[in-house]
Amino acid sequence: MSDQQLVPIPASHREPVAGARRVADVPPDDDLRVSIVVRRKAGGAEKARQAAAARRPGSLSDRRRALAEQAGADQADLDRVTQWASAAGMKVQSADPATRTVMLLATAAQASAAFGVSLGRYQTRSFSYRGREGEVHLPPEVAEVVQAVLGLDNRPQAGTHLKVGTPLAPDQIPAPTVSPLSLLPQLTADRAAAPAPRPDPQPMWPTQVANLYAFPADVDGQGETIAIIELGGGFTPAELASYFRQADVPAPTVEAVSVGAGRNHPGVDKNADGEVMLDIEVSGAVAPGARIAVYFGGNNDRDFHDALASAVHDAVRSPSVVSISWGGPEPTWTGQARRVFDDVLVDAAALGVTVLAAAGDHGASDHSPDGQAHTDYPASSPFMIGCGGTTLFLADGGPQEVVWNDGNGWATGGGISDVYDPPPWQTDALPASLNGTGRPGRGVPDIAGNADIASGYMVLVDGTLGPIGGTSAVAPLYAGLVARLNQALGHPVKDLLSTLYALPAADRAAVFQDITTGNNSIPATDDFGPAVTGYDATPGWDACTGLGSINGTALLARLRSLNAAPAATS
Repeated sequence: MSDQQLVPIPASHREPVAGARRVADVPPDDDLRVSIVVRRKAGGAEKARQAAAARRPGSLSDRRRALAEQAGADQADLDRVTQWASAAGMKVQSADPATRTVMLLATAAQASAAFGVSLGRYQTRSFSYRGREGEVHLPPEVAEVVQAVLGLDNRPQAGTHLKVGTPLAPDQIPAPTVSPLSLLPQLTADRAAAPAPRPDPQPMWPTQVANLYAFPADVDGQGETIAIIELGGGFTPAELASYFRQADVPAPTVEAVSVGAGRNHPGVDKNADGEVMLDIEVSGAVAPGARIAVYFGGNNDRDFHDALASAVHDAVRSPSVVSISWGGPEPTWTGQARRVFDDVLVDAAALGVTVLAAAGDHGASDHSPDGQAHTDYPASSPFMIGCGGTTLFLADGGPQEVVWNDGNGWATGGGISDVYDPPPWQTDALPASLNGTGRPGRGVPDIAGNADIASGYMVLVDGTLGPIGGTSAVAPLYAGLVARLNQALGHPVKDLLSTLYALPAADRAAVFQDITTGNNSIPATDDFGPAVTGYDATPGWDACTGLGSINGTALLARLRSLNAAPAATS
């Protein structure tokens, strides 16, 4: 089929990674995996939105089946894509109506011809990748049912959001039973927010952090499943058992779930291992009664989407909360990828599945080389809860917080989205984008929690026990809280994101610690790029810590009152 018979897929345009150069063509017989995401069946988008706005009866598994029937793919659309792909010589591995995804195996030659792209090998200073430039193309009769084609380009789509500290000697490891107040540095707010000198790290066990945030004490996540999305790394059961034994909490059930070519593969990438272990150990310590399912995919747009879709639509393990600690600046994502990611998040909302994501660790720039302010995706999606970072310290006999900012390029992400309008539930006054566009945008993050390495989390990784910080810790921390809330309520929290923003002023004051000191500006550094002036913390919502950190017990009380209100008036 000639190029003249193909049409471009909207928002599929790709540019090379900054600084990359094409060094060779991809060998024609190289194998690659491609995911094609098709549209919802007629009326499906509206039905998914309606389901997100109403609590449906039945189990999560029942609701997943109903959502697939009402808002999944039309079988005729799947057949159209699979028949075309087979005729083009590609192997159809699966075609799932619930995730609306057709998975293909193709050679580079087949994919180049079928999608009208030129595949090359690109080289940067630090990595190489298979890439394409321009748009993806399809025959018109196929293109009209397709929303995205993912996987032709396998550049790393996301990075981890964690900072690893120096390993601790045995006599430096705190006992899990000591009061967390005794572990916090005693500082004033101005001193805690000063970029230098930083306090000596005194990490805590996740249970101690949860105590500082008053997580409900009579629940442990029993009966819930926490899904964790990982794009590399791995864990070993023996190391997890050792960690939970030292943390003095029962070890949760942890299962690795392979998605596509993703595997639980510890020992290859220490940084990715750190992400995996941080996510499991924090969420597992906070909610040891929950089942933890770790969905492993590769680090590209295809595998990231497929891992998230697999978790949200998993009718076997039936997660009620999803934690994501990987992400990247909004401009590094194609519009087609964001569109189908957001569709999965709409499905999650329809099912009552809460999704949380880390907001980034490099301040307002989000580790972008262009000197502009950027929010991190997927945390910037209006369909999920973005999690920023704070520094915990002791003042006036109690825990206090300021914006996490080490002053050296490590600081909480946050800002105003360049691609999303303010969602209807985000009615707080939002600052103008620092990029001077004049365009209003969705504000990030929504909530915040302990992320500073000075008050970081005890984590065991590849035989080393020591502190880890970053917003990567905040998403699994609050995922554990959501599991506890779901258990306490007897059902998944409905639309937690808009519920948090809709709280009256008195309830907000009880549920949130409002963080009003600090900013997420960063200086110029060799590691993280040019200086970027960030956003200031302010009373109320701000683009560093969102609404603030959560008092778990106060939130549970408010959720219970909301659940009781309809019954009281009926």
